[in-house]
This record gives sequence, structure tokens and C-alpha cells, in this order.
Amino acid sequence: MKNSFMPGREVRFEFFPVGQYVRVSAMDTKTLTEISIQGPASAPEDLLKRNALKRLEYVMKKKGLI
Repeated sequence: MKNSFMPGREVRFEFFPVGQYVRVSAMDTKTLTEISIQGPASAPEDLLKRNALKRLEYVMKKKGLI
């Protein structure tokens, strides 16, 4: 996925289906910062990735990593 929120960063995504929901984990490979979000299983994968990426960016800014 093209990373428009944090250019130059490699982010890994994992999807874990849990019933009607999907748990999405995103990890920045440089700082090893990881977050998790949940969303409906019917949501498009790009939407879930974008939301996870926004959350990761928020956490990294809060920690002063970016």
C-alpha cells in the first residue's frame, strides 16, 4: 500500500478475522511500533489499512517518533 501518511516508512499489516469483525495490526518496521484496530469484516481492506495507518501515525506522533 502506498504510504501517504508516513512517506519513506515500511508498514506491515496483519488481518485476523474474529467472527463478524476483523482485527488489523499495523507495525512500523523502523521503530517496531505496533497498533491494533477492529473493524467490520464487510469493510474493504483498503479502508481498514487506511484507518490502521492513521492510528499508527497518531501513536508515533504522541510518542515523539515522527
